[in-house]
Amino acid sequence: MQTFPVLKPTIYDPSSDEPLRINAPLVAEWLVEFLRDEVQRRRGFSKALLGLSGGVDSSLVAYLCARAFGPENVYAFLMPYKISSPQSLEHGMLVVNNLGIHHRVIEITPMVDAYLEYYEPDASPARIGNICARFRTIILFDQSAKLNALPIGTGNKSERLFGYFTWHADDAPPVNPLGDLFKTQVWQLARYVGVPEVIVEKPASADLIVGQTDEGDFGISYQRADRILHYLTQGYSPERLIEIGFPEAEVRLVKNKVDSTHWKRHLPTVAMLSTTAIGEYYLRPVDF
Repeated sequence: MQTFPVLKPTIYDPSSDEPLRINAPLVAEWLVEFLRDEVQRRRGFSKALLGLSGGVDSSLVAYLCARAFGPENVYAFLMPYKISSPQSLEHGMLVVNNLGIHHRVIEITPMVDAYLEYYEPDASPARIGNICARFRTIILFDQSAKLNALPIGTGNKSERLFGYFTWHADDAPPVNPLGDLFKTQVWQLARYVGVPEVIVEKPASADLIVGQTDEGDFGISYQRADRILHYLTQGYSPERLIEIGFPEAEVRLVKNKVDSTHWKRHLPTVAMLSTTAIGEYYLRPVDF
Protein backbone atom coordinates (compact mmCIF):
# COMPACT_ATOMS: atom_id res chain seq x y z
CA MET A 1 0.00 0.00 0.00
CA GLN A 2 1.40 3.37 -1.01
CA THR A 3 1.86 5.87 1.80
CA PHE A 4 2.37 9.60 1.68
CA PRO A 5 4.39 11.73 4.08
CA VAL A 6 2.38 13.68 6.57
CA LEU A 7 2.94 17.40 6.04
CA LYS A 8 3.32 19.23 9.29
CA PRO A 9 1.57 22.59 9.50
CA THR A 10 3.82 25.62 9.39
CA ILE A 11 4.44 26.98 12.86
CA TYR A 12 4.66 30.75 12.97
CA ASP A 13 6.47 32.48 15.80
CA PRO A 14 6.47 36.29 15.60
CA SER A 15 9.29 36.37 18.17
CA SER A 16 11.60 34.07 16.19
CA ASP A 17 14.46 35.14 13.89
CA GLU A 18 14.76 31.65 12.43
CA PRO A 19 13.30 32.61 9.01
CA LEU A 20 16.04 35.25 8.73
CA ARG A 21 18.94 32.88 9.41
CA ILE A 22 21.50 32.72 6.61
CA ASN A 23 24.32 30.36 5.72
CA ALA A 24 26.97 33.01 6.29
CA PRO A 25 29.93 31.18 4.70
CA LEU A 26 27.93 30.45 1.55
CA VAL A 27 26.52 33.98 1.34
CA ALA A 28 29.97 35.51 1.78
CA GLU A 29 31.40 33.32 -0.97
CA TRP A 30 28.50 34.11 -3.30
CA LEU A 31 28.75 37.87 -2.73
CA VAL A 32 32.49 37.84 -3.41
CA GLU A 33 31.81 36.11 -6.73
CA PHE A 34 28.96 38.55 -7.42
CA LEU A 35 31.33 41.48 -6.94
CA ARG A 36 33.98 39.97 -9.20
CA ASP A 37 31.41 39.22 -11.87
CA GLU A 38 29.71 42.62 -11.83
CA VAL A 39 32.81 44.78 -11.39
CA GLN A 40 35.53 42.93 -13.28
CA ARG A 41 33.87 40.70 -15.87
CA ARG A 42 30.81 42.74 -16.82
CA ARG A 43 32.15 46.28 -16.42
CA GLY A 44 35.88 45.79 -16.90
CA PHE A 45 37.09 47.46 -13.69
CA SER A 46 39.93 46.06 -11.61
CA LYS A 47 39.43 48.41 -8.65
CA ALA A 48 36.52 49.37 -6.41
CA LEU A 49 35.80 52.26 -4.07
CA LEU A 50 33.24 52.99 -1.39
CA GLY A 51 32.21 55.53 1.18
CA LEU A 52 33.21 54.16 4.58
CA SER A 53 31.08 55.58 7.39
CA GLY A 54 32.29 53.35 10.21
CA GLY A 55 28.90 51.65 10.34
CA VAL A 56 28.28 47.95 9.91
CA ASP A 57 26.97 48.11 6.33
CA SER A 58 29.88 49.97 4.75
CA SER A 59 32.35 48.06 6.92
CA LEU A 60 30.95 44.74 5.68
CA VAL A 61 31.17 45.93 2.07
CA ALA A 62 34.81 46.90 2.64
CA TYR A 63 35.55 43.39 3.94
CA LEU A 64 33.79 41.78 0.96
CA CYS A 65 35.59 44.02 -1.53
CA ALA A 66 38.96 43.25 0.05
CA ARG A 67 38.22 39.56 -0.42
CA ALA A 68 36.98 40.02 -3.97
CA PHE A 69 39.67 42.31 -5.38
CA GLY A 70 42.51 42.27 -2.86
CA PRO A 71 43.06 45.15 -0.41
CA GLU A 72 45.44 46.84 -2.84
CA ASN A 73 42.52 47.40 -5.23
CA VAL A 74 40.03 48.83 -2.73
CA TYR A 75 39.73 52.54 -1.94
CA ALA A 76 37.75 53.77 1.06
CA PHE A 77 36.69 57.39 1.46
CA LEU A 78 35.83 58.73 4.90
CA MET A 79 33.84 61.95 4.52
CA PRO A 80 32.91 63.51 7.86
CA TYR A 81 30.80 66.62 8.33
CA LYS A 82 31.33 68.93 11.32
CA ILE A 83 28.51 67.29 13.32
CA SER A 84 29.55 63.72 12.46
CA SER A 85 30.33 61.53 15.43
CA PRO A 86 34.11 61.24 16.06
CA GLN A 87 33.40 57.54 16.60
CA SER A 88 32.44 57.19 12.93
CA LEU A 89 35.91 58.23 11.79
CA GLU A 90 37.53 56.10 14.49
CA HIS A 91 35.61 52.98 13.44
CA GLY A 92 36.21 53.67 9.76
CA MET A 93 39.95 53.81 10.40
CA LEU A 94 39.71 50.58 12.39
CA VAL A 95 38.37 48.87 9.26
CA VAL A 96 41.01 50.48 7.05
CA ASN A 97 43.84 49.35 9.33
CA ASN A 98 42.43 45.85 9.77
CA LEU A 99 42.12 45.29 6.02
CA GLY A 100 45.08 47.30 4.73
CA ILE A 101 42.97 49.02 2.06
CA HIS A 102 43.67 52.45 0.60
CA HIS A 103 41.91 55.32 2.30
CA ARG A 104 41.46 59.06 2.17
CA VAL A 105 39.70 61.41 4.57
CA ILE A 106 37.85 64.22 2.78
CA GLU A 107 36.15 66.70 5.10
CA ILE A 108 32.89 67.83 3.48
CA THR A 109 32.15 70.67 5.92
CA PRO A 110 33.63 73.47 3.74
CA MET A 111 31.65 72.51 0.64
CA VAL A 112 28.38 71.86 2.48
CA ASP A 113 28.59 75.02 4.56
CA ALA A 114 29.51 77.14 1.54
CA TYR A 115 26.14 76.24 0.00
CA LEU A 116 24.21 76.57 3.25
CA GLU A 117 25.72 79.87 4.39
CA TYR A 118 25.39 81.60 1.05
CA TYR A 119 22.07 80.22 -0.13
CA GLU A 120 20.13 78.21 2.49
CA PRO A 121 21.01 79.33 6.02
CA ASP A 122 17.61 78.17 7.34
CA ALA A 123 17.82 74.59 6.00
CA SER A 124 16.35 71.99 8.34
CA PRO A 125 18.51 69.20 9.83
CA ALA A 126 16.88 66.68 7.49
CA ARG A 127 17.75 68.79 4.44
CA ILE A 128 21.32 69.22 5.66
CA GLY A 129 21.58 65.46 6.04
CA ASN A 130 20.46 64.93 2.45
CA ILE A 131 22.86 67.62 1.23
CA CYS A 132 25.74 65.84 3.01
CA ALA A 133 24.77 62.51 1.45
CA ARG A 134 24.69 64.02 -2.04
CA PHE A 135 28.03 65.79 -1.63
CA ARG A 136 29.55 62.48 -0.59
CA THR A 137 28.17 60.91 -3.74
CA ILE A 138 29.69 63.68 -5.88
CA ILE A 139 33.07 62.93 -4.30
CA LEU A 140 32.76 59.17 -4.82
CA PHE A 141 31.93 59.49 -8.50
CA ASP A 142 34.65 62.07 -9.09
CA GLN A 143 37.18 59.80 -7.39
CA SER A 144 35.84 56.96 -9.51
CA ALA A 145 36.82 58.91 -12.61
CA LYS A 146 40.23 59.74 -11.13
CA LEU A 147 41.09 56.22 -9.94
CA ASN A 148 39.21 54.24 -12.61
CA ALA A 149 37.52 52.38 -9.77
CA LEU A 150 33.85 51.43 -9.64
CA PRO A 151 31.72 52.79 -6.75
CA ILE A 152 30.11 50.06 -4.63
CA GLY A 153 26.84 50.61 -2.77
CA THR A 154 26.30 49.78 0.88
CA GLY A 155 22.50 49.94 1.45
CA ASN A 156 20.71 46.94 2.95
CA LYS A 157 17.28 45.50 2.12
CA SER A 158 15.56 46.86 5.23
CA GLU A 159 16.64 50.42 4.42
CA ARG A 160 15.65 50.03 0.81
CA LEU A 161 12.19 48.72 1.65
CA PHE A 162 11.65 51.54 4.15
CA GLY A 163 12.96 54.13 1.70
CA TYR A 164 15.50 55.09 4.35
CA PHE A 165 18.15 56.56 2.10
CA THR A 166 18.83 59.78 0.24
CA TRP A 167 17.54 59.48 -3.29
CA HIS A 168 20.27 59.78 -5.92
CA ALA A 169 22.92 59.51 -3.21
CA ASP A 170 23.11 56.34 -1.12
CA ASP A 171 21.40 54.42 -3.94
CA ALA A 172 23.59 55.84 -6.74
CA PRO A 173 26.46 53.29 -6.96
CA PRO A 174 25.82 50.80 -9.78
CA VAL A 175 26.65 47.64 -7.80
CA ASN A 176 25.26 46.78 -4.37
CA PRO A 177 26.17 43.48 -2.66
CA LEU A 178 23.94 44.05 0.40
CA GLY A 179 20.71 45.10 -1.28
CA ASP A 180 19.00 41.73 -0.74
CA LEU A 181 20.09 41.27 2.88
CA PHE A 182 17.90 42.45 5.74
CA LYS A 183 19.74 44.40 8.45
CA THR A 184 19.62 41.46 10.84
CA GLN A 185 21.25 39.33 8.12
CA VAL A 186 23.92 42.01 7.60
CA TRP A 187 24.80 41.66 11.28
CA GLN A 188 25.10 37.88 10.88
CA LEU A 189 27.36 38.16 7.85
CA ALA A 190 29.45 40.95 9.38
CA ARG A 191 30.27 38.79 12.37
CA TYR A 192 31.21 35.90 10.12
CA VAL A 193 33.66 37.88 7.94
CA GLY A 194 35.29 39.53 10.96
CA VAL A 195 33.92 43.06 11.14
CA PRO A 196 34.95 44.31 14.62
CA GLU A 197 32.29 43.67 17.23
CA VAL A 198 32.38 47.31 18.38
CA ILE A 199 31.02 48.24 14.94
CA VAL A 200 28.46 45.43 14.75
CA GLU A 201 27.11 46.15 18.22
CA LYS A 202 26.69 49.93 18.07
CA PRO A 203 23.25 51.43 17.33
CA ALA A 204 22.72 51.90 13.61
CA SER A 205 22.74 55.56 12.58
CA ALA A 206 22.90 57.52 9.35
CA ASP A 207 25.00 60.01 11.36
CA LEU A 208 23.35 62.92 9.58
CA ILE A 209 21.79 64.53 12.66
CA VAL A 210 23.26 64.62 16.18
CA GLY A 211 21.76 61.82 18.28
CA GLN A 212 19.94 60.26 15.34
CA THR A 213 19.45 56.50 15.16
CA ASP A 214 17.77 54.43 12.46
CA GLU A 215 15.44 52.69 14.87
CA GLY A 216 14.49 55.96 16.50
CA ASP A 217 13.46 57.28 13.09
CA PHE A 218 11.57 54.10 12.25
CA GLY A 219 9.60 53.76 15.47
CA ILE A 220 10.43 50.04 15.50
CA SER A 221 13.59 47.98 15.92
CA TYR A 222 15.30 46.38 12.94
CA GLN A 223 14.78 42.96 14.49
CA ARG A 224 11.00 43.35 14.76
CA ALA A 225 10.71 45.13 11.41
CA ASP A 226 12.73 42.48 9.58
CA ARG A 227 10.50 39.68 10.85
CA ILE A 228 7.50 41.48 9.38
CA LEU A 229 9.30 42.47 6.18
CA HIS A 230 10.31 38.86 5.62
CA TYR A 231 6.70 37.71 5.50
CA LEU A 232 5.43 40.73 3.56
CA THR A 233 7.99 40.12 0.82
CA GLN A 234 6.93 36.46 0.76
CA GLY A 235 3.41 37.57 -0.17
CA TYR A 236 1.68 37.41 3.21
CA SER A 237 -1.03 40.02 3.70
CA PRO A 238 -1.02 42.35 6.72
CA GLU A 239 -4.23 40.69 7.87
CA ARG A 240 -2.56 37.28 7.81
CA LEU A 241 0.41 38.56 9.81
CA ILE A 242 -1.89 40.01 12.44
CA GLU A 243 -3.72 36.68 12.56
CA ILE A 244 -0.38 34.90 13.04
CA GLY A 245 0.32 37.08 16.05
CA PHE A 246 2.33 40.09 14.92
CA PRO A 247 1.21 43.33 16.65
CA GLU A 248 -1.22 45.14 14.39
CA ALA A 249 0.36 48.57 14.96
CA GLU A 250 3.78 47.26 13.93
CA VAL A 251 2.45 45.49 10.85
CA ARG A 252 0.63 48.65 9.72
CA LEU A 253 3.69 50.81 10.40
CA VAL A 254 5.99 48.56 8.34
CA LYS A 255 3.49 48.10 5.51
CA ASN A 256 2.87 51.84 5.26
CA LYS A 257 6.59 52.57 5.03
CA VAL A 258 7.03 50.07 2.21
CA ASP A 259 3.95 51.25 0.31
CA SER A 260 4.87 54.93 0.55
CA THR A 261 8.40 54.56 -0.80
CA HIS A 262 8.06 52.46 -3.97
CA TRP A 263 9.00 55.49 -6.05
CA LYS A 264 12.44 55.65 -4.41
CA ARG A 265 13.30 52.17 -5.68
CA HIS A 266 12.78 53.16 -9.31
CA LEU A 267 14.77 55.10 -11.83
CA PRO A 268 12.96 58.24 -13.01
CA THR A 269 9.47 57.34 -14.17
CA VAL A 270 9.38 57.36 -17.98
CA ALA A 271 6.27 58.26 -19.96
CA MET A 272 6.03 55.10 -22.08
CA LEU A 273 5.22 55.69 -25.76
CA SER A 274 6.48 52.39 -27.13
CA THR A 275 7.33 48.81 -26.15
CA THR A 276 11.04 49.69 -26.13
CA ALA A 277 10.97 52.26 -23.31
CA ILE A 278 14.35 51.99 -21.60
CA GLY A 279 14.11 50.61 -18.10
CA GLU A 280 10.45 49.72 -18.52
CA TYR A 281 10.36 47.07 -21.26
CA TYR A 282 13.66 47.25 -23.16
CA LEU A 283 15.82 46.34 -20.14
CA ARG A 284 15.01 43.88 -17.39
CA PRO A 285 12.69 45.30 -14.73
CA VAL A 286 14.44 45.88 -11.42
CA ASP A 287 11.63 46.69 -9.03
CA PHE A 288 7.92 45.98 -9.12
